[in-house]
Amino acid sequence: MTAPWPDLTAGERPGRWRARRWSPGIALDMGSARTRAWLPGRGMVCDVPTVTFPGAGAYPVRRGSVVDVAGSARMLERLLGRCLPYVARRPLVVLTTPVLTGDDQRAGALRALEILRPHRVLTIDSVRAAALGAGADPAEPLLVADIGAQLTEVALLADGTVRHARRADRGTLDLDGALTTDAFVRTVVGMVLELLRADAATGVRAVDALARGLLLTGGGAIRPELGYALARLLRAPVRPVPAPHTAAVRGAATALLSAGRHPAFADRRG
Repeated sequence: MTAPWPDLTAGERPGRWRARRWSPGIALDMGSARTRAWLPGRGMVCDVPTVTFPGAGAYPVRRGSVVDVAGSARMLERLLGRCLPYVARRPLVVLTTPVLTGDDQRAGALRALEILRPHRVLTIDSVRAAALGAGADPAEPLLVADIGAQLTEVALLADGTVRHARRADRGTLDLDGALTTDAFVRTVVGMVLELLRADAATGVRAVDALARGLLLTGGGAIRPELGYALARLLRAPVRPVPAPHTAAVRGAATALLSAGRHPAFADRRG
């Protein structure tokens, strides 16, 4: 794996890596519509609707942000508490977050995760996680559109980091309501064009990235009409990633394994 991808942001307990015996880990993607979790040695342990309790109709995550900390904590305990039966085995958590998320929104997610008693929480933005999960080459500039249920983000990646990003608080669930496919596609195209203009003076070659193809991920990537319309208006290839709805949690899992190989987390057998 190329070096830039595992660049993670410290969440809980900021500071230096501390040497200790390796604890179990969780890769977690808490989306507005579905929550997915992956554990080493077990793979995907849950891929379920993001609701406080089944059938309750309470949605603790909206537009990519945790709006009900207590409800999110109850959901995580219900889904993952049984996977971590030993109090001493406090997990390392790698959590996906929207690219353009504020400190308050990130803090809400971290508070909800306290129910799992994590040793440490690291975050990776969902666009980079999806590109990582899709096996994209970080050595080349990438244009990525992550179309979720209630949130869409478009980002330009270069050297494995986000150079520019745009956000729209709408997604596939809105398409099933008043928002038309044409209006939504034009919004995404406008976001891509804004990134091209923002990049005009930086030399990252966003135009070349677009010529190679817009990488499409998230649940919206399984709707062929969106990819077709985007390709037609952008006059460029659109490349849905394999299994796009789980790409972000797969990328978080890859980052988790990379973090687990850090010397600070190696077993010390004295």
